[in-house]
Amino acid sequence: MKGLSIKQLCLAASTLAASLGLSSAANADLLEEIKQRGEIVIATEARYAPFELLEDGKITGYHQDMLVEILTDLPGVKLKQLDLPFQGIMAGLTAKRYDFVVTSLTITKARAAKYNFTYPTSTASVAVLKRKGDERIVQPQDMAGKVLGIQAGAPQVEVAKEYEQSVVIPEKGEGYKDIKLFTDYNEAYSALASRRVDAVPQALSNLAPIVKERGDLFEIVQPAFGPATYYAWAGRDDAESESLVAFFSEGIEKLQQSGKLDELQMKWFGFTMEVPQGMVPAPVN
Repeated sequence: MKGLSIKQLCLAASTLAASLGLSSAANADLLEEIKQRGEIVIATEARYAPFELLEDGKITGYHQDMLVEILTDLPGVKLKQLDLPFQGIMAGLTAKRYDFVVTSLTITKARAAKYNFTYPTSTASVAVLKRKGDERIVQPQDMAGKVLGIQAGAPQVEVAKEYEQSVVIPEKGEGYKDIKLFTDYNEAYSALASRRVDAVPQALSNLAPIVKERGDLFEIVQPAFGPATYYAWAGRDDAESESLVAFFSEGIEKLQQSGKLDELQMKWFGFTMEVPQGMVPAPVN
């Protein structure tokens, strides 16, 4: 370094530090970082029974049971779980406020362009919930002229709108009277019970347990409508998060292969579901 000025030495040191920093960033691995810190931070919206719900102040449900099973393959890593509103949960993931999202995320084109999905955890095909005995709605097309209740930000909003344009209006000559948006689906079900809305389009896997518990009040209109869709979990779509997303996908596949996933589905839904194994299905909407 003989003959170099102090300014040149500082510049060389800065360049070396920047180079090392870039190298470190390029080699960053979120899964390894989680193992080293001994904690994983996961975001959930615990208001989507039977996938995620609160019982005695604790998060439980189908996805929670899956999560606990999968995390046994991360010994020594503690779970820090945040219960957050659905509407901002993906923005928080992008902002790196947590490592991963375990909640009921429909695989859509818009989300797949921004996030890295795991293998699917269940079907998310949409059916209609109505008040028991409401003979005005006997098939999905009969939502024409009715008021719908849907959770704000849920993909069912777009599914319902697409179905309105492609089927309801051509067959019935009119669209929905209105779509009312709610903070969560529990509010939509309450609105249905109190006659503030006429129907609630929701994933069949979510509706079955509700009818099982409140069959005196609600019933499901079959068949499901719209495209075949699936729920999954998600991480950030960057190289750093690839290993973590792969870890959860492998965990989901292990549950499928061992029969544990069927066991958990029977526990929480009362039936089993056919879901793609070992792959993330291409989104259809």
